Amino acid sequence: MPNRTVSSPRARLPDPRPPRSRPPRLLLSVSLLAVSFSSLAALCLLLHAPMADLLVYRAEGEAVVHGGDLYGFTVTRWRLPATYPPFAAVLFVPTTWIPVPALKVTFLAGNALLLALLVALSARLAGRTASLPVLCAATAGALWLEPVFQTLLFGQINLAIACLVLWDLTRPPGARARGVALGIATGIKLTPAVFIAYLFLTARRKEAAVATASFAGTALLGAVLLPSAGVDFWTGRLFETGRVGKAWIVDNQSLQGLTARALHTATPGLTWAVPTAAVAATGLWLASRTHRVDHDPRDRWGILVTAFTALLISPISWSHHWVWCVPLLAVLLATGRPRPALTAAALFTARSMWLLPHEGDLDLRLPWWQQPLAAPYPLFGLALLTAAAVALRRAGRAQPSASSSSASTIR
Repeated sequence: MPNRTVSSPRARLPDPRPPRSRPPRLLLSVSLLAVSFSSLAALCLLLHAPMADLLVYRAEGEAVVHGGDLYGFTVTRWRLPATYPPFAAVLFVPTTWIPVPALKVTFLAGNALLLALLVALSARLAGRTASLPVLCAATAGALWLEPVFQTLLFGQINLAIACLVLWDLTRPPGARARGVALGIATGIKLTPAVFIAYLFLTARRKEAAVATASFAGTALLGAVLLPSAGVDFWTGRLFETGRVGKAWIVDNQSLQGLTARALHTATPGLTWAVPTAAVAATGLWLASRTHRVDHDPRDRWGILVTAFTALLISPISWSHHWVWCVPLLAVLLATGRPRPALTAAALFTARSMWLLPHEGDLDLRLPWWQQPLAAPYPLFGLALLTAAAVALRRAGRAQPSASSSSASTIR
């Protein structure tokens, strides 16, 4: 009779000894997040953060509700106008339902939650799943990245836009209605349109068409609900980039801002436009090429190169627009690049542009040695595109070697 292993009944009894205590990682990470957010909220209170952009959004919502001139008003002591399409103004109507102090608290908490969502989506882009302790700890640290901090300080919607785009682009290929969220993001702030061009260039025409149709739907809805504002925006205000702000101040971390400060001129003209067109073409080519060479289903580097290209070529990219540093850091860490990740984290935390004299028109009179400190983000963006080009060249050199090796093995 064959031997059979029979387990003892005693072995199945529960162990009476208490389980060994584990480090309370979740408790520590939640505490870290609470301290980090409380410190940031206290700092906003001490700085009397006006959340100027939030007040513009509220004024846009009031213009919709009361039938005012959407593009004729200015608010706050900085005399800020509305700059987004009419569709965005319709979305801002709920901001008129609660008092301003409560609205500021709501936006502060809401942006913190959106940051946690962006961290989770960044982990998904990097091919990871963020556990709750990691999510809380990463969010606590990301709150102090300058673009994120400024987004919360101004009451901006950059995190919402980034989440819409990244959620859509990280969905599985062929997912239902993939492209709709990207189109909505474009209808709110226009700059995500660069991602639609990227989808077309990478032969994802169905998704690009869905995104284009979704964007067109937002424009149509805005035109139907606010016909006069729609005509005003799409035929005139869209081309008035000066309405957004002065392109030469250090707040603007686009190529136009870099060029204007470097040349000490408020209107760089073709000196900016021609190189920017070249960067746009090169960046999109690198992104599409990266997509084809990497064969990465998550499309990590293609998405990131596209995002940083958009930030570089936009006439105005305020420092708080660069919240795409969050997914970049996630991908760098996930792909085993701790040194570049540390460098990027230091650069996006340093706030070097704010250490320079920039009252009045001092931004236009910075000496040569202060220029890199005044433009850390566009210089970093150009370095990222250069690194992508170098990586593609190396991949191109490696492919023939791999092909030769395979051929010799077959023979």
